[in-house]
Amino acid sequence: MRFRAKAAAGVASLPHSLSPRQRAWQRFRRNRLGYWSLVLFVIMFVLSMGAELLSSDRPLMVRYKGEYYFPIVKVYSETTFDGDFATPADYLDPFIRDRITTNGNFAIFPPNRYSYDSLNYFAKEPNPAPPSADNWLGTDDRGRDVLARLLYGFRVSVLFGLALTVIGVLVGTLTGALMGFFGGRFDLFSQRAIEIWSAMPELYLLIIFASIFEPSLALLVILLSLFGWMGLSDYVRAEFYRNRSLDYVKAARALGLSNVQIMWRHILPNSLTPVITFLPFRMSAAILALTSLDFLGLGVPPTTPSLGELLAQGKANLDAWWISLGTFTVLVVTLLLLTFMGDALRDAFDTRLGLAQLRGRVEPKVPAGSPAAEAAP
Repeated sequence: MRFRAKAAAGVASLPHSLSPRQRAWQRFRRNRLGYWSLVLFVIMFVLSMGAELLSSDRPLMVRYKGEYYFPIVKVYSETTFDGDFATPADYLDPFIRDRITTNGNFAIFPPNRYSYDSLNYFAKEPNPAPPSADNWLGTDDRGRDVLARLLYGFRVSVLFGLALTVIGVLVGTLTGALMGFFGGRFDLFSQRAIEIWSAMPELYLLIIFASIFEPSLALLVILLSLFGWMGLSDYVRAEFYRNRSLDYVKAARALGLSNVQIMWRHILPNSLTPVITFLPFRMSAAILALTSLDFLGLGVPPTTPSLGELLAQGKANLDAWWISLGTFTVLVVTLLLLTFMGDALRDAFDTRLGLAQLRGRVEPKVPAGSPAAEAAP
């Protein structure tokens, strides 16, 4: 009994075995640059999702004559605040602002009092105006606040990149899995079809469709998704082609599992490394593609905030340096963060990298006088 109790205590004291995902997460966290890039990118994305609370030309809340109003979620007319017209209230108008902030009334404004499409008709300088106390990063050539357009444009770019990445991953994983699992003639004909499709001039198709249909984000997502899945399908095909001949797949076949069960439950979890490491690089490519198309005038509608449209304005107004500088900084920081995250994910899912490699790829120091030190050349 005493021996069994000691054995049970010894088993209980053994270290807990981590799952592959937990080990990958630990390896990812050891890469400080990639980990903090993820944290900073998530913070930027969360802030952009609440852009209306940070940058808007409408107050968050107004207390007027003892009643509370929430212009951030509801449109009120000027007559609500004893104005002269039944049109929507312009909170940049000094008259309306004076009505809601004096005589015991108060209003809570966002930190930046301009939205991406706000036109300040009461500006003191001609547009584009340099940075000032009213417009922290200046205005563009139409008088719109650059900070607000950067904030909203960053959100549009990230959401566009996420949509394009999700569609590309789903289609690329499905086609690559089918080609790699079945192989043979199906794989041969599929590869030739992909080669023919990839030879299509993508930019010419975008120009043609942009001249036929009204520009929109949905149209861009559809057109770019037709070509964005082919790069990932090659990696997934190679993983499935390698895994289908391993012993665990043969054992699953012997147990009577169907092809769908083998692909979904067994091969796919062991083939996700290229898919996961592909995500940040695909997102950065999608953001860069949207910026390039908007710069050329083939992207989103003119009313939509866009980083590419701001770069085009900076090119047309070289003396307005604040437009190009702010847009270039946001774009470069976003692409750098995604690149660092992709490098960290690649190292995290590469089980051949040891702990010392992930901490800087520095060889461990050998104590002087040890047998290992004496045996070293």
